[in-house]
Amino acid sequence: MRWSRLRKVSEYKMTRLPTRPAPPMFVVRQRIDEQFISDPLDDLRKRLKDFPLSKKVKPGQHIAITAGSRGMPGFDDMLRVIVEMVRECGGEPFLVPAMGSHGGATAKGQISVLAAEGITEDTIGVPIRATMETISYGRASNGAEAYFDRNAAEADGVIVLAAVKLHSELRDDIASGLCKMTAIGLGKQRGAQQAHVLGLYESIKAVSSVTLQRGNITAGVAVVFNAKQQPAKIAVIPPDQFYQTDRHFLQIYKQLHPRIPFDELDVLVVDWMGKNISGSGMDPSIIGWWRLNGGDQRPNYRRVVVLNITPESLGNAIGIGMADFTTERLVHQVDWETTYINILTANYPDRRPQYGMRPLPLACDREAIEAALHSADPLLTNPMPRIVRCRATNHVEELLLSEGLLDEAKANPNLEILSKPEPWPYDAAGNLI
Repeated sequence: MRWSRLRKVSEYKMTRLPTRPAPPMFVVRQRIDEQFISDPLDDLRKRLKDFPLSKKVKPGQHIAITAGSRGMPGFDDMLRVIVEMVRECGGEPFLVPAMGSHGGATAKGQISVLAAEGITEDTIGVPIRATMETISYGRASNGAEAYFDRNAAEADGVIVLAAVKLHSELRDDIASGLCKMTAIGLGKQRGAQQAHVLGLYESIKAVSSVTLQRGNITAGVAVVFNAKQQPAKIAVIPPDQFYQTDRHFLQIYKQLHPRIPFDELDVLVVDWMGKNISGSGMDPSIIGWWRLNGGDQRPNYRRVVVLNITPESLGNAIGIGMADFTTERLVHQVDWETTYINILTANYPDRRPQYGMRPLPLACDREAIEAALHSADPLLTNPMPRIVRCRATNHVEELLLSEGLLDEAKANPNLEILSKPEPWPYDAAGNLI
C-alpha cells in the first residue's frame, strides 16, 4: 500500500488518502455471436420498399421522422435513407427530437443533443422541428395520459426509428424500442415523467397502445445491434406490430450481447459513461442491477470506478451514483441542472436514489483506481486482486483483466487472451493514456 498526497478535490478537503497500486493487466476478447448485416443501408432501403412505403406516403404529405438521444451506430446514415425513401414517394420529410426530457427538457437542448450525435439540418438535409409542446390522445388503461409531440401530431404521418435493447428499468418483456420511443420519446417531458410515476413498463404498454390506435404513425423501423455495434437485424413494420417486434428483438439483443464473464470482482473500471451508452449512463445489466434497484448482489463488483463522460451526453450524468469512485475531471464536465431535470423526470427521490448520488471524485485516473482497490480490500486479504477494465458498458467484447483472473481466463473457452500482463499506462499527470 502507498499513501499519496492530494490536491483539493472538488468540495472535499483531503490531505492523505490510502491507495493500493493496481497490478498489471492483460487483454482478452470474448467470443461472441457474429450475426450482422453486411450492408445495413441497402437492407433498410429494400425493407422500406417492401413495406411498401409508397402505399403509406402520398405526394405532398409531411412526414415526421423520430430522432432519439441514444447512441445508434450509423444513426445519421439510417436517417438519410429514410429521408431518401420518403422523398421517393413524394413526401416532405422532417425530423422531430424524440427523447422525453433529455437536453434539459428544452427544444434548444434537444437540438443540441442531436447535434452532438452529428444530426443537424445540414447533415441530414431536412428541417428539424423541435418543441416540448404536446397534444393528448386521451387516457390509457393505467391512468396515464397519452401525450404526443405536437409537431409530429400535426404531420400527415410519423416514422419511428428505434434501437431495441435493454433499459435500466426494463429487461424482460419489452425495454427500449419502438413502444418506448412512441410513449416516452414522443411523449416529451410530460409523458416521460408520468410514465415513471405510474410505472414505466405499464405506461409504455398502455400509452403506446392508445397512441398507435389513435395517432398518425405510419411505420416503425426497428434495429438490433450485436456486441460490435453492427446492425444484426432490421425490420420495417406497421404500428400494430410494434409490441411483438420489440419483444422479439429484445430476445435477439440478449443473445448477441455478452456480459462481463466474472461474478466476483474487487474493482470494475469503466472508461466512459454517458446517455448515448445507456439511459442510466452505465448499463446495470453489466455492472449489476442491484446498484440501481437493490436486491441480489450478483454480479458482485465491490467497487465501480467511472473515469469519463461522453461529449454526446452534454453533461447529463444521470446514474453516476451507481459508481463508487470517479475523477475530478468527470465531475467538472457535469451539467447538474440538465442532470437534475432528468433525475426528477425519473421520479427521484421516491425511487432510484443512485441516479442522484455522487461518487467520490479524485484528482486523476490513477488515484481513483488505486483508492477503489484499497477500499475493496483494506486489510489486504487478497494478494491477487480481481480487476476488470472495459471501455464502456456497451463495449465488453474486449476487456482488460488483472493477473488474478489469468487462470480463470485460460479455463474459459469463450475468452481469447490477446496480450501478456502489462503495467497500467499512466501519463505524468496520473491519467490513462
